[in-house]
Amino acid sequence: MLLNLLILIVISYLMGSFPTAIIAGKLLKNIDIRDHGSGNAGATNVFRVLGWRAAIVVLLIDMIKGFVPVFFLAPALVTSAEQVIYFQLLAAIAAILGHIFTVFAGFKGGKGVGASAGAFLALAPLPLLLALLTFIIIVAWTHYVSLGSLLASLVFVVILVLQKFVFHMDIPNVLLIISGVIVALIWFAHRSNIKRLLQGNENRLEFKKKG
Repeated sequence: MLLNLLILIVISYLMGSFPTAIIAGKLLKNIDIRDHGSGNAGATNVFRVLGWRAAIVVLLIDMIKGFVPVFFLAPALVTSAEQVIYFQLLAAIAAILGHIFTVFAGFKGGKGVGASAGAFLALAPLPLLLALLTFIIIVAWTHYVSLGSLLASLVFVVILVLQKFVFHMDIPNVLLIISGVIVALIWFAHRSNIKRLLQGNENRLEFKKKG
C-alpha cells in the first residue's frame, strides 16, 4: 500500500505540475506568460494576454490535471474500498500543489484554482457546480477573477457543511477537513490579490476580444 501511495502522490504532483499556461504562451506567441499581464501562470492571465480561446483550453486542461488523479488514478491504486476517499484526497492535494509549485517551471505556477476545480468535480460535483455558479456571478458583476475564486472556494466548503450537518448527507469528515485545507491553500496563493483587493487596486478582467 505504501508503494501505491507513493506512486499516487508522485504521479498526481507531476500531472498537476504540467505548465499549461506557460506552454500556451510559448506555442502561441513564443513568450513566457509569467513576464506579461499579472505574471501568473494561470488561465486568467492567459485570457488577458492570449485571448479567451486559449484561456478556455488552459482552464480545461488544468481541470483535467486535478480530475484524472482523483477520479481515475486513486481508485485504481487503492487496496481497500474504505481507503478510497483518503487516496483521492491525497491525489487532490498533490495535484493542486503541483499546479501552484510546478517542478517544470522553477516551482512558479498558477494559483491552483483550475486543478482544484477538477479535483473537487470528482470529489463533490454539486458543491463544485454551485461554487462555479458563484464564480461566474461574482466575476460578471465585479470583473475581479480573484474575488470570484476566493468566494467560490468558500461557497464550496459551506455547501459541504450544509450537506453534512443540515441535510444529513454522507459527507466524510476527512473530506470536510481536507477541503478546508485546500481552500486555505487557495487563499494563501491569492494573498497578493487579497492585498490589492483591500487596497482597491486589483486588476479587473476586461471582456474584450483579443487578437
